[in-house]
Amino acid sequence: MPNPSTFSLDQIQAPIAAEMTEFEHKFRQSMRTKVLLLDKIMGYIVKRKGKQIRPMFVFLTARAARPEPNTGDPLPDASFRGAALIELLHTATLVHDDVVDESNYRRGFFSINALWKNKIAVLVGDYLLSRGLLLSLENDDFDLLKIVSNAVRELSEGELLQIEKARKLDITEDVYFDIIRQKTASLIASCTAVGAASVGADKETIERARLFGEKVGIAFQIKDDLFDYGTAEIGKPVGIDIKEKKMTLPLIYALQQASWLEKRQVIFNVKNNAGHRDRVQQVIEFVKKSGGLDYAIQTMKNYRDEALAILHTFPESPSRTSLEQLINYTIEREK
Repeated sequence: MPNPSTFSLDQIQAPIAAEMTEFEHKFRQSMRTKVLLLDKIMGYIVKRKGKQIRPMFVFLTARAARPEPNTGDPLPDASFRGAALIELLHTATLVHDDVVDESNYRRGFFSINALWKNKIAVLVGDYLLSRGLLLSLENDDFDLLKIVSNAVRELSEGELLQIEKARKLDITEDVYFDIIRQKTASLIASCTAVGAASVGADKETIERARLFGEKVGIAFQIKDDLFDYGTAEIGKPVGIDIKEKKMTLPLIYALQQASWLEKRQVIFNVKNNAGHRDRVQQVIEFVKKSGGLDYAIQTMKNYRDEALAILHTFPESPSRTSLEQLINYTIEREK
């Protein structure tokens, strides 16, 4: 296969280019409201939409999992509603996250709470949540709503588990994988499961699609962890996870290899790094020296390979090829 970095998102999107254009229009329409302030905020949210990776996973999986002989037909409206449901519920969680984290920026844009204060941001998050629920209920998309609601529940549980463990810094690899499976992988898994369910795939196919998305999501999160030790400016400052006392895979592995004394010193540096850039740098150097980065890279590739193995149980098609490229894009990305 050619080098993954040679694929642009536009090339990967080729089999679903029409769906992506239609989705953008439909999603904008679904965000319209008669309340002037709310309409202004919805317009702002749509404007800072990012790479649209989630709808891509929905539409590509819908095409790849579609029962024969309908593979070339336009996707049903349920696929578009499923993608919109995920975007609405996910955006709601991000808006609420920014309030909790007192964050002023997201992806280079001001956060909703920074521009319109916390009370409005919380209400906007609630509004997005209700729009998603109503969209599903009005169209009897109970199967799609069940998949996405489970993902939001898992996402919340994963965040709370991480907060609980961050206090003691006692995260093992098993707990780490529980956290990222819930916090990150559950969302990508809901995209792929919704894609399959929206085209009438059977339960076994939906579960295969879900598991495929979960493996991709875990690989995606490990890649994100690795950015903490990089040199490129990617919108996520180097060392930010350490500053926020988040135990990521490279650090967990490095601590497993350390002597009792070294472990104690590193944990002290993580716990007491506020205002001490040198302590963050010491932790980064310790992880690099202990093989934490190499271990995390290999683990990420293992999950990538497991995802590809599941994907190859689906019939060969342009959408399946694009999903392969999208997996590689997510772990080769520089930001």
